[in-house]
Amino acid sequence: MPTQDHPPVLTSDPHQRLGKPAGGWRAALYAIIFESDTPKGRAFDLALIGAILLSVLVVVLTSVKPIADQYGDWLHAGEWFFTVLFTIEYAARCLCVQRPVLYARSFFGVIDLLSILPAYISLFVPAAHVVLGVRILRLLRIFRILKLTLYIQEYSMLGDALLASRRKIFVFLSVVFLIVFLLGSVMYVVEGPENGYTSIPTAVYWAISTMTTVGFGDLVPKTDIGRTIASFMMLLGWGILAVPTGIISSEITHQRGQRLLSMRVCPNCRSTGHEPDARYCKDCGTALPS
Repeated sequence: MPTQDHPPVLTSDPHQRLGKPAGGWRAALYAIIFESDTPKGRAFDLALIGAILLSVLVVVLTSVKPIADQYGDWLHAGEWFFTVLFTIEYAARCLCVQRPVLYARSFFGVIDLLSILPAYISLFVPAAHVVLGVRILRLLRIFRILKLTLYIQEYSMLGDALLASRRKIFVFLSVVFLIVFLLGSVMYVVEGPENGYTSIPTAVYWAISTMTTVGFGDLVPKTDIGRTIASFMMLLGWGILAVPTGIISSEITHQRGQRLLSMRVCPNCRSTGHEPDARYCKDCGTALPS
């Protein structure tokens, strides 16, 4: 059983969950790194966002050959500067919390670790430094730093809707795959290798680009039957695009309705799940707040 001296780990409050030090240099460091309500904490967070953006810019410029040929040494030094900087920051985050393992296993802890690992792996696998672009995920902290709680709630609602719709979406994608494979196979038979459809996978690739209305133009049907099939697939593609939107939209509406129900809490028995227009508690009959 949790006590006052040892608060429960399973809590939505990050200060209790990670363990805020009671005093000393660790508490001062914690206030700067994890809290954005103080001038020092806010300055640290804004400086961190700037460093993240600059580090991602360095990675992007490194991939541009003319720039890399001319400023390669500077860009390489910049990569390692930000890597060392983020390593120190990661170590400081682990040092100033009472439960460093819990922080390391958290979402932001994993992202922080992934933002520095590729640089060290690149010492053995040179191409690994390209993965440093994962540092852009650290910008997700901006929602917490700037206290954009409404945006966080909307992202959470969208995530819940996608998770709840996963089976419907899987069935939908399975049907689309079957249609694409079937019509791609038909096009392979109708058009043949002489018109560029050299294999069933190639024809399926054409079917996917046609169904999604992309139409790269590298494969074009030459026969009347092939053009008829292509026209049918293009029209079908427009209809298919609306299906996942409807699935997710209906689920978001359902999620919003559930949240409205959960917001009606009885002041007497604390029960939830009341209708938005309910005037009395369904369990004890107490008048509900508006």
